[in-house]
Amino acid sequence: MLEKIDLSVTIDKKSYRFDKEALSIRIGEIQRKILDLGIPVLMIFEGWDAAGKGTLINEILMPLDPRSFRVFNFKKENEEEMNRPFLWRYWTKTPEDGQITLFNLSYYTDLVNRRSLDNANRQGLMRQANQFEQTLSDDGMVIFKFFIHISKREQKKRFKKLAENDATAWRVTSKDKNENKHYEKLYDIVNRGLELTDNDCSPWTIIEGEQKEYALTKVLNTIVTRLDKAIEKAERNPKAVLSPLIKPGDLPFQSKILDAVTLAQTMTEEEYQEELKVCQKKIRLLQHELYRVRIPLIIGFEGWDAAGKGGCIKRLARNMDPRGYTVYPTAKPNDIERKHHYLWRFWRDVPKNGHVAIWDRTWYGRVMVEPIEGFCTVEEYERSYREINEFEKQLTDWGAIVIKFWLQIDQDEQLKRFTERENNPMKEWKITDEDWRNREKWEVYKIAVDAMLLKNSTLHAPWIIVESQNKYYARIKVLKEVIAAIENQIEIQSR
Repeated sequence: MLEKIDLSVTIDKKSYRFDKEALSIRIGEIQRKILDLGIPVLMIFEGWDAAGKGTLINEILMPLDPRSFRVFNFKKENEEEMNRPFLWRYWTKTPEDGQITLFNLSYYTDLVNRRSLDNANRQGLMRQANQFEQTLSDDGMVIFKFFIHISKREQKKRFKKLAENDATAWRVTSKDKNENKHYEKLYDIVNRGLELTDNDCSPWTIIEGEQKEYALTKVLNTIVTRLDKAIEKAERNPKAVLSPLIKPGDLPFQSKILDAVTLAQTMTEEEYQEELKVCQKKIRLLQHELYRVRIPLIIGFEGWDAAGKGGCIKRLARNMDPRGYTVYPTAKPNDIERKHHYLWRFWRDVPKNGHVAIWDRTWYGRVMVEPIEGFCTVEEYERSYREINEFEKQLTDWGAIVIKFWLQIDQDEQLKRFTERENNPMKEWKITDEDWRNREKWEVYKIAVDAMLLKNSTLHAPWIIVESQNKYYARIKVLKEVIAAIENQIEIQSR
C-alpha cells in the first residue's frame, strides 16, 4: 500500500485555510449529531515516529466538545496489561454509544514492536485485530484507521530539528533513532500489516505526512465524508422495533441435545463428603500451580433456574485462595454496559495470568435470554455465535483454560426446588416472579440452549453438560472436570 503513495503532494495556504475552517465547523456539527444518534466512533492513529500524529490529533480535537471524546496514548504495555490478552487494553477503552475515542498508537504498533513474534504468531494476532474491528463495526461503530506516512529522509530531518532545540531534544529517543536506522526493514513489516488489516469495515487511510497542512486537510475530509454517510444511514434506517425472536419450531433444526441427557446419576451424602474433601484439596494445590506457571482459568456456569449453579460455585471456591479468584454474578446490563458492545463488560473482567474468574451466568445471555425476551435484533443474534467463538478462541490462544458448564435438570425437579425455596424462610429470597415466568418458557429456552450447545461447543472451549438432578453428583462432576482441565493444560505447557 505504501509504495503507491506520492509524498510530494501539497496544498496551497489559501486553500488550506478555507478548507480547514469549513471542515472544522462541520466536524463540530457532526459530533453533536452522532451523540444524538448514539453512533460510537473509534479513530486509530498510526505512523512513523515524528510523522505528526500528535499535531493532527490536537487539530482534530480543537472544534470538538471535550465532554464527548476521549484520547488514549498507548505506549509499551505495563505489568497489568502484559498479564492480559493481547486486545484487553483496547477492548476496555472502546467508546460508548455517541462518543468519539482516539487511539494514539494501537495494537498495530504492538505487532511491529514485538520482535519476538514469528510470522505465524504475528498473522494470528492480526487476525484477532480484524475480528475485533469487524465485531465493533457490526455493532454500529465507525472505525477510522490513519497511517501517517513520511520518508526515511524526512523522518531523519525532523529528528535532527527536534534534537537541535533544547526544549524538544528529549523527544528524540534511542528507539526513534533505531526506527530510522532500520526504516527499510520496518517498512516491509508495516506495509504487509496494512495490507492484511485493510478491511471494508475498517479501511486504512494512508496520509501523506510530509506537508502538515495537506495531512490535516485529508484527515478532516476523510472523517467528515464517512461520518456524513454514517449519519445518513442511521437516519434512513431507524432502530428496529425489538420483539421476541425465538419461538417453538422457529429454528430450522432441533438438535435435541438436552432431551438426550440422562439424569439418573446419583451419589450418597457419604460418598459426596468423601469425594468433596479430596477434590477441594486438589483444587487448592492446582490453583497455586496455575499461579506459579501463570495460566489463567475462566469458568462459566449456565443452566436452568434452581439447577444448582450457586451450590457448585460455592463448593468449587470453598478451599481456594481468595486472593487469586473472583466470582462475577451476571445480571442484566446497567446503563453504561448497554452503551457498549455486549462483550465489553466480560472483556473488562478477564483475569490476569495465573488468576481465576468464575461467572455465574455469562456472555451466553446474548443467545439465550436476549432473543427470547426481545432484547436484540435478528442480525445481532445470528452473528453472536461467531463473535462468542472468536472471543473464546482469543482467550485460549492467549493461554487461558476456558470451561463452560450447562447444569441440566428436568421440569419436575425444578418445580420441586422452586416450591422448597418458597416454603423455606432462609431461601425464599432466591425465588422471584421472574423465575416462574421463565419456567413458562421452558420449551422456548430449550430451543435456544440446544442451538447454543451445538454452535458454541468447540475443541478449545467445549460445553460440559452436568447432570444436576442429584446435587451431590453435579458438584463433584464440576470439581473433577475443573481438575482434569487444569491438569491437562499444565501437562501441555510443560512439554
